[in-house]
Amino acid sequence: MVASNSAVVLIVEDEPLIRFNILDVLEDVGHVALEAANADEALVVLKGRQDVDILFTDVNMAGSMDGIQLAKRVRAMRPNIGIIITSGMVRLDPMALPANAAFLPKPYMHDTLISTIDSLMT
Repeated sequence: MVASNSAVVLIVEDEPLIRFNILDVLEDVGHVALEAANADEALVVLKGRQDVDILFTDVNMAGSMDGIQLAKRVRAMRPNIGIIITSGMVRLDPMALPANAAFLPKPYMHDTLISTIDSLMT
C-alpha cells in the first residue's frame, strides 16, 4: 500500500517496539514519521516543527498527561492537525471525538492506520 498524500506524522507511543514498527510502516508508504515516547516529548517536537499534519497517540503512557489530554492540548494549539488516538485498554466513541480526529482500537491493521491518515489529510 502507498499513501495517497504524503504526511508528516508524529507518533506518540511509550512502547519502543510498537513505535519503531509504526515508524517503519509509515515511512515505507511515503510518510515522514517523527517519534516521541510520551506527551512531554511530543509537545517539544510540536514546538520545533510547524509541518506536523497528524498526531498519532496512544492513550495510556507515562508522563505528565495521557494521550487524550495530549490530543486536547494539541487541538487547542493547532486546530488543523489531524488526530488519531489508539488504545488497547479503553474504547472511545468516535462520535465523541472532535472534528478531524479518529479512534483506532488496538490491535489495528497497518492498512487501517494508513487509510485513516489518508482520510484525515483530505
